[in-house]
Amino acid sequence: MPEREKHEGESFVDYYELLQISPNAEPETIQRVYRMLAARYHPDNPETGNQEIFLLLQQAYETLSDPERRAAYDMVYRVRHIEPLSIFNLKEFARGIDGEGNRRLGVLCLLYNRRRANPDNPGLSLLDFETLMSFPREHLMFTLWYLKDKGLIAQVEGSDYVITAEGVDYAEAHIPKHDVLYRLLKAAETGKVPRAGTAPGAPPRSPAPEREAPVSG
Repeated sequence: MPEREKHEGESFVDYYELLQISPNAEPETIQRVYRMLAARYHPDNPETGNQEIFLLLQQAYETLSDPERRAAYDMVYRVRHIEPLSIFNLKEFARGIDGEGNRRLGVLCLLYNRRRANPDNPGLSLLDFETLMSFPREHLMFTLWYLKDKGLIAQVEGSDYVITAEGVDYAEAHIPKHDVLYRLLKAAETGKVPRAGTAPGAPPRSPAPEREAPVSG
């Protein structure tokens, strides 16, 4: 199967998230991180061996260590990382007080994942939020103002929004209580963003409360 077709299919894996490196990582960094993780997950390792992860790591290294294959992968990567996430079309994010509170957590979730996956470029623009969350900017301005005023997010040079340390603490304390966003957060660990249903690898959890408290002081 051609490399581009394989990456565009449902089996697309975020190799940068898998290796926990920036999309701008130098070849030396890719090689160093791969060797460390490959040794950890090698099937012959009696304590941490995992053949499935080891094979994924091999695929990631083979792709990202080859300049031409990496360039082709990066094109698909960029497209997939600005596509709308249908998870934000669910009723939990509808208009109203409950929807507003959930949208605030959604913004924090996206910025949390972004900072973990791309520490060299951890910000998202207003246009990025419009695209990812499928909300017009007019519906997001109040959300972003509130989070910024509370110190949970900040606006950096270039007008991108980033999560703050306070925002990270708040996200880690509150997102696990929100079943829908918890699936999105856990999915980032596997490099697969859920469209519906349970994220791969997410542990069984008790049902979420019917209403989630809005982000507040």
